[in-house]
Amino acid sequence: MDVDELRDLLAAYPGTRMLEANGDHFAVYDPDGTTPPEKQRPWATIVTSNAYDDGSDLDRPGVYRLNLGLPKDLAGEVADPDAELTTLDVVMPHPDYGRLGFVCVLNPSSSWPRVQELIDAAYAKAAGT
Repeated sequence: MDVDELRDLLAAYPGTRMLEANGDHFAVYDPDGTTPPEKQRPWATIVTSNAYDDGSDLDRPGVYRLNLGLPKDLAGEVADPDAELTTLDVVMPHPDYGRLGFVCVLNPSSSWPRVQELIDAAYAKAAGT
């Protein structure tokens, strides 16, 4: 799945607004469009460069990172804490926000069935369902 397909998939979740900055995409749960910008928290992001951190080496051609905000207990169950941050297709703790329940995966492919479940879980957390 490429960045555009993933962005479109995230945008299809009800109540989600997609924001973009510097080529990165942020899925924000804001069903009525009234959440003030300072209170908007993305439930998923697609990061395409090292603008925010360089741990994943996202400046490699075609590499992007999907970040998902999960309940902390689920994040602890699914993330491989020993994974090298530059490894493709492995669910791991987010390099900066792992302690807050964020996981990430670079260029999900064979991990896609599990990643899709995690996207659903991140959305459910954001939506309070």
